[in-house]
Amino acid sequence: MKLRYTSQGDGPLVVFCHGFPELSYSWRHQLPAVAAAGYRAVAPDQRGYGLSPIPSAIEDYDIVQLTDDLLELLDDLGEERAAFVGHDWGSLVVWSLALRAPERVAGVAALSVLFQRRGQMSPLAAIRKAFPWFYMLYFQEPGVADADLGRDPATTLRRMMGSLTSGDPTALVGEDDGRGFVERLPEPGGLPGWLTQDDLDHYVEAFTRTGFTGGINWYRNIDRNWDLMADYDGARITVPALFIGGTADPTLRTERVAKLAEWVPDLRGAVLLEGAGHWIQQERPDEVNAALLTFLKDISW
Repeated sequence: MKLRYTSQGDGPLVVFCHGFPELSYSWRHQLPAVAAAGYRAVAPDQRGYGLSPIPSAIEDYDIVQLTDDLLELLDDLGEERAAFVGHDWGSLVVWSLALRAPERVAGVAALSVLFQRRGQMSPLAAIRKAFPWFYMLYFQEPGVADADLGRDPATTLRRMMGSLTSGDPTALVGEDDGRGFVERLPEPGGLPGWLTQDDLDHYVEAFTRTGFTGGINWYRNIDRNWDLMADYDGARITVPALFIGGTADPTLRTERVAKLAEWVPDLRGAVLLEGAGHWIQQERPDEVNAALLTFLKDISW
């Protein structure tokens, strides 16, 4: 599938892969910095987002197709290899790409989401065993979360971007008390300092036009992905890698960072930014850019 992308600069290729609910715009602070350092920085709207195609079938969003999209992007750009940078779901995609096609990955940098080895139990079964209510479970029923998040995109995005910065996971997990996802998200007292009204308006305009179903469908393939990646059970990431996370990110269990090298033997760094939340590349761009540029200079092209 041909993705719409933004490109800046010339040189070795660096591809930036956003997460949920984001856009190529989420890398607005990284593209110019990486381009200025002598690289070609490319950020696609991933499948189901923004100006890229939005297939209607749930099964069109599995991990094989998401990673194949990136390989097709490389082909369209005439490049054999690239470094890949992911955030949130984008991290899961670039980790998976490094397993599926390591010969085309010069290096992988993951923000906010650690590499997760394939578990012995399907992910949804494990989640159901652990939690009475979890946002990934809530996203499974077609139409339910779509309507909840799409009812008022401005409220959804303001609360998501303003609340996943405190280390408090209560909006993501809890009792099954009948509340939906958006209702569980606290209303921030104002926009965080890293997010301007123009930034928020950019996201709101895009998701008002597209809805959230494309991105939610990624979650509806979690168990399918587990099946599709069975051949990589026990596999390690062999390409050079970098991890960047925030200590106040409620989605990140920071105690697991120390064990990352067991599964990522060529880990060139694991950077934890004190007090940073989930939207780390937007919240702390200077520190993220510095870590990325150090990593990019260190890998072989």
